[in-house]
Amino acid sequence: MTGTEVLKEQAAHAALKYVKSGYTLGLGTGSTVKYALEGLAKNLKNGTLQNIRGVATSSSTEEVARLLGIPLVTFKEVTSLDVYIDGADEVDPSMRLIKGGGGALLREKIVAQNSTVRV
Repeated sequence: MTGTEVLKEQAAHAALKYVKSGYTLGLGTGSTVKYALEGLAKNLKNGTLQNIRGVATSSSTEEVARLLGIPLVTFKEVTSLDVYIDGADEVDPSMRLIKGGGGALLREKIVAQNSTVRV
């Protein structure tokens, strides 16, 4: 695993500290989110978290979440989201994020706008 991948995994695990049982989550797209999904699935399996459901922002996130056993709902089925977890395509030295390089920007923006907390 490269240094960048280690940092992404650490960021994903840090994001999971914002998640509590019963939450509905916005699930972003990309490699950092994949690490978060793996951690989320582990927490669901060991009982640390319960009654979690997610709204995926891309078909790739939906596929990974389903494979890991994370319950999914559509955006139409919820009124708001508790936490949105996503990565960034780039971060500049001033900590400004650039999003949208992966092609799921519209769904990511809609889900992010309707989330109480964005991580």
